[in-house]
Amino acid sequence: MIEIGISSLTKVYGTNKIFENVTFDVKTKDRIGLIGRNGTGKSTLLKIIAGYEDYQNGQVFMKKNLTIGYLSQIPNYEDNNTVLDVLNEAFENLHEIKKEMDKIEKTFDCLSGDELQAAIYKYSSLHDSYELSGGYNINEKINRILFGLEISESMQRMEFNKLSGGEKTKIVLGKILLEEPELLLLDEPSNHLDIKSVEWLEGYLSTYSGTIVAVSHDRYFLDRVVNKIVELESDGAQIYFGNYSKYVAEKELRFLQAMKDYENQQNKIKKMEEQIQRYRIWGEMRDSDKMYKRAKELEKRLEKIDKLDKPFIDKRTANFKIISVERTGKEVIKVSGIEKTYDKKLFSDVSFTLFFNDSMCILGENGTGKTTILKIILNEDEPDSGDVQIGSNVKIGYLSQEVNFENEDVSIVDYFSYYYGISLREARTELAKILFTGEDVFKRINTLSGGEKSRLKLGMLMYENVNTLILDEPTNHLDIESREVLEESLINYAGTLLFVSHDRYFVDKIATCIGELENKEFKLYNFDYEGYKQEKQRISERQQVEHAEIKKEKTVSQNKENMLRKKEEQKAKEKAKRDYIKLENSILETENKIIEFENILNLSSDECDLDTYNNIYNEYTLLKEEIDKMYSALEKLHTEIEG
Repeated sequence: MIEIGISSLTKVYGTNKIFENVTFDVKTKDRIGLIGRNGTGKSTLLKIIAGYEDYQNGQVFMKKNLTIGYLSQIPNYEDNNTVLDVLNEAFENLHEIKKEMDKIEKTFDCLSGDELQAAIYKYSSLHDSYELSGGYNINEKINRILFGLEISESMQRMEFNKLSGGEKTKIVLGKILLEEPELLLLDEPSNHLDIKSVEWLEGYLSTYSGTIVAVSHDRYFLDRVVNKIVELESDGAQIYFGNYSKYVAEKELRFLQAMKDYENQQNKIKKMEEQIQRYRIWGEMRDSDKMYKRAKELEKRLEKIDKLDKPFIDKRTANFKIISVERTGKEVIKVSGIEKTYDKKLFSDVSFTLFFNDSMCILGENGTGKTTILKIILNEDEPDSGDVQIGSNVKIGYLSQEVNFENEDVSIVDYFSYYYGISLREARTELAKILFTGEDVFKRINTLSGGEKSRLKLGMLMYENVNTLILDEPTNHLDIESREVLEESLINYAGTLLFVSHDRYFVDKIATCIGELENKEFKLYNFDYEGYKQEKQRISERQQVEHAEIKKEKTVSQNKENMLRKKEEQKAKEKAKRDYIKLENSILETENKIIEFENILNLSSDECDLDTYNNIYNEYTLLKEEIDKMYSALEKLHTEIEG
């Protein structure tokens, strides 16, 4: 079933055309990856579907009563609303039903007859609705989101309005997932999430019962979640079935086929034009109207041909390429036992050596201190203990997550020219390499987007020919094509790299070793990303085997203990049986003596003197006390034997 139909859609801002003639359908169970260069209108298209933006031409058809969850808009909440309050809003309707159920339940004792029956019927109806809608699973669902998105207990209690922008986005994502709308619209859902949370989200979305349209530059995400790619271009949209890898292969095949069709048509046109020319020559040579007529007929046929445009792949992407760098010593950066604590300990005893031409990626969950390590190396922060040594002839270039410039009130070209002391013409030549051309070079820096600022800073680092690059999330704000160009440049980079990134595709292509921050400790893996994952898997499997062996050893030990205990218990039972028989015999003998004493005590005073009577009575009393004890002991032995 078609849930959204988009036909010949055009969007214009002022005189700036964002896209035109965009046509595609969103069908039930589709998981669409919406891709395209920055500026092609991907986020704008999501806003149009969600109803937050209008459009100039075309049509958007929507299934009646379609429920939509849109991740981009951050709603306003009251100041006292906690993170848990926001997540619980996903079940607002169910909470209202539960309140009504509780209210009715309290009236049961006060009602009778028909009124009671009516209340019971209404309560039963509400209960069925509450149960069928998953009311009794609310806490389980919320806990799943809290675990997957790594929302800590302390964050759960925080006021939503006091969170950072990234944290708010993560919470709103959790709320939308809990609402389970028929259509999920996600704008860069992997932003603000660490790798562990992104992988959880991929698993969650892969089994999501609804339909998904996601804007993403995360190629791993696009490979693992989507089953259709819609590539936005300025003049339309191209549809590809399958994930990102299939899209890449299919796009190349389409290009090759289009080029083949174009060349075949060009050959056909050329032959027709040559034939027309021949007919004209023959007509002139023979003064033949017939030949002229044939030439005219062929010209008409040629005019009717729907000429194909020459296909091309627009590769106008930033040229982040360093031609050469000055050689450093063997050891570039040496980190020895650094430790850092703010409100809580981030990490301790972090040690590693970065050698010339290494490319190390530091991985870890959000908040583990990855950026802090970079800042300590750059001397922008101090460790509580340990030290950092920079090798000889090392020239470091740094790209931070949030790029800022010394003076952002000037134009790009003026800043570049002044900063490096070069002419405006030279500056424009360099800026053109990173796609700042024409009127773009006169934009003020403070008007640039995050992606444009990152592109400018990267271009400046490349121009400086630094021999050591420290990059903090370098692919943030870059579209897929620019990421691929950056990857190609860094693969060919002759210097040393240290970077933090949650772009797994980028890490896999660039990193030669992985440093992981986990549980406040740092561990170095001398593998690329795939090797690191395999090693982590081996470690996990080994730990599972070790855990199973320990459990087995405990079981064997416990079994031995149980066997020994059973043997001891059996011995005790055997002894108890023997003691039981002995005690029974003793009781029998004692009872016989008691009977004898009772017979004597029943004699008259003439038959027994007083002293003898008193002595026998005392012995009789002692025997009675003794036999009571013997019966108690016999009962205890019986319990031991039966137990």
